[in-house]
Amino acid sequence: MALAWNILGGYGGYVNFGSAAFFGLGAYAAIFSYQFFGAPLIVQVLAGGFFCALLGLATGYLTLRLRGVYFAIATLALLVVSETLIHNWDYVGGAAGAYLLPSRTLSILGVLVVGQDGGLFSNNKEFLFFCQCILVLVTIIICRTIENSKFGRGLAALRDNEEAAESMGVPTLQLKLIATTISAAIMGITGSFFPYYMTFLEPTSAFSLDISVNALAMALIGGTATWLGPVLGAVILGTLQQVATVTISSEINLLIVGLFLVGFVIFAPDGFLGLIKKLGKRGD
Repeated sequence: MALAWNILGGYGGYVNFGSAAFFGLGAYAAIFSYQFFGAPLIVQVLAGGFFCALLGLATGYLTLRLRGVYFAIATLALLVVSETLIHNWDYVGGAAGAYLLPSRTLSILGVLVVGQDGGLFSNNKEFLFFCQCILVLVTIIICRTIENSKFGRGLAALRDNEEAAESMGVPTLQLKLIATTISAAIMGITGSFFPYYMTFLEPTSAFSLDISVNALAMALIGGTATWLGPVLGAVILGTLQQVATVTISSEINLLIVGLFLVGFVIFAPDGFLGLIKKLGKRGD
């Protein structure tokens, strides 16, 4: 989620508080395709990514003409509207939620992938963890490709000075729409695994603001200039949250995020990677 957020928020400079909207809608797209079509997992994942990509393109066209705090408020409104719609849609469970009980065995192209007797993975959670690792690697490749491409340089130009970039002929709206579409698709794919992992889905957890805040905080804490920043931020913040959950309480997780975010914004606005570079220059 942090890597996906960074494509628009870090490279393009557009702060997005609506990450949880795409995450939740990706999860519900998976639920819908399963209940309505009986689709297998791979189709559910693709459905979540495709639906969120289209939604990202459509909402991006409406909101990306806004800038700064106005864009941030618009993305937050998208989150609230999405949760409200799902909350009142009984077909996918509505406020009561929906169950998704995956089969104990899963075969792909005739190969037993999940199964206690001869499967590559003994249970679904091991398989989902593997799928998430693959998704992270693919997302890193996408982010590195963007950084080293004309597309990435165009995003950097509009982040630094959008008016100057437009005056030089950079198609800023087109670049922002592409970035939003890619970012939303990755978030939707990430969310599509959520109901399989939890086996139960309801709007409050799927559209939790914590998801948006964590995605934003991980990228900002690690550093938004490169793909390594969100990964590093996820490791730092995720580790601290797990330690706090085990030793104190999960209730303080959001407090930890807030304290670290405020601290890094004040003392290290370029993130942990930027802080390391500054310390390295001072040492030289």
